[in-house]
Amino acid sequence: MSTQEKARPSRRSALLGDRPGSYAIARHVRMSPTKVRRVVDVVRGMDVSEALDVLRFAPQAASEPVAKVVASAAANAENTDQLRADDLYISQAFVDEGVTMRRIRPRAKGSASRILKRGSHITVVVEPREARDAKAKPATQTKSDEKTEKEA
Repeated sequence: MSTQEKARPSRRSALLGDRPGSYAIARHVRMSPTKVRRVVDVVRGMDVSEALDVLRFAPQAASEPVAKVVASAAANAENTDQLRADDLYISQAFVDEGVTMRRIRPRAKGSASRILKRGSHITVVVEPREARDAKAKPATQTKSDEKTEKEA
């Protein structure tokens, strides 16, 4: 073994890099990841305030923990990076599989079947809207773009 081990990259640098924004993670949520992913897929890319409104009235049970994580990520961005919650949107949201608790269900003739009680980890990353818009615009203009601007 070498004396210099590679340092693990921080979670923030892995999720955001050098962009402004924040994140929140809810770990060991006792809900199936497939059920939570249905809710997360709906709010991905939305503004934070709009996503919280959608989650408040969503009929799925998974909308409550997802709403808590979105609200926590927005609060983290307000407190650590001094960003306004109105300018934030959900840039990344994903659900990883957590710990699976295994239980036994007695069956006929002395046998048993396994019950899997699945858990999940919910991660939400919020960024200011301007950061995404600046990233989407090309840095240089093409000659055809310059011609259309001169003609207009």
